Amino acid sequence: MALEDAVNEVDTALTRSKLTGLAYENTFGGATSFLRRRYTKDLTGVDLAITGVPFDQAVTNRPGARFGPRALREASTLQPYDPPYGWDVDPLSEFNIADYGDLAFDYAKTPDFPGRLQSHIAGILDKGVEALTLGGDHFITFPILKAYAAKHGPLALIQFDAHSDSWPDDDMERIDHGTFIYKAVKLGLIDPARSVQVGIRTTNPDTMGIHTIDAREVHLSGPQAVAEKIKGIVGGSACYMTFDIDCLDPAYAPGTGTPVWGGLTSAQAAIILRDLAGINIVGGDVVEVNPPYDTTGATAIAGAHVATEIMCLWAWNRRARAGGAA
Repeated sequence: MALEDAVNEVDTALTRSKLTGLAYENTFGGATSFLRRRYTKDLTGVDLAITGVPFDQAVTNRPGARFGPRALREASTLQPYDPPYGWDVDPLSEFNIADYGDLAFDYAKTPDFPGRLQSHIAGILDKGVEALTLGGDHFITFPILKAYAAKHGPLALIQFDAHSDSWPDDDMERIDHGTFIYKAVKLGLIDPARSVQVGIRTTNPDTMGIHTIDAREVHLSGPQAVAEKIKGIVGGSACYMTFDIDCLDPAYAPGTGTPVWGGLTSAQAAIILRDLAGINIVGGDVVEVNPPYDTTGATAIAGAHVATEIMCLWAWNRRARAGGAA
């Protein structure tokens, strides 16, 4: 880090001239875009768009995930000084990544929300750009999957979660973060045979044909073995990753709406994500970060790291498709 950069950089979310490059402004100052990327609604030349969805009206317990995107952006200011540790790819320096801002919607017209979010993501994809979404409760993944499936067809899904979110619900108009997987399977948005849920530790006998690696298996088998098993399930299929922060044990992520004991450690999640390099990831999200229930900010810090790892998986795959990765 050059001293002159540290001294002179401020508000790079607004003043950055390029979409690439690390950032050196004070962690505690400036406009808090994700990883200090430039805020823009112009996707010309952009490879990956970060977008926030501050929605939590589908929760079954504690609200507050609407504040997740803001907290994730703030927490991410700890990271953009250096390339991500342990990776042979530096997405911030090698790819044009922008913060596309948040989805605008009328909070008083909840039934309109799913269509607005689907159109929002479709608008990004139509520009030839891929999306990394900051939630928000887990219902947001349902409209996102609709937009992605319209482009790619049925997707492989990697879901990190304490809950399967596949409880039966044949009313496709209901907005519920606990039933969106059931609906995604029924509508053919994801292929269960190529999909896997990791960290599950709540009871739902009907898996909808989706592979399950529960939290106990992670603890007993170890994260490296779990990563290999996941890669064997999804293969080379176009894959979407959704990470519910409650996959982590409440000791590591207390700020979430429906915490369950016995979850993954941050270290386990980090190893699994790192060892998934090579999957054909086309998009992802981090959801259910609920800042009001964590005064330490640890949950948002964990979520920001997860989002960065998803970005690295995307960048590794993007470079591999271009013939530049080992």
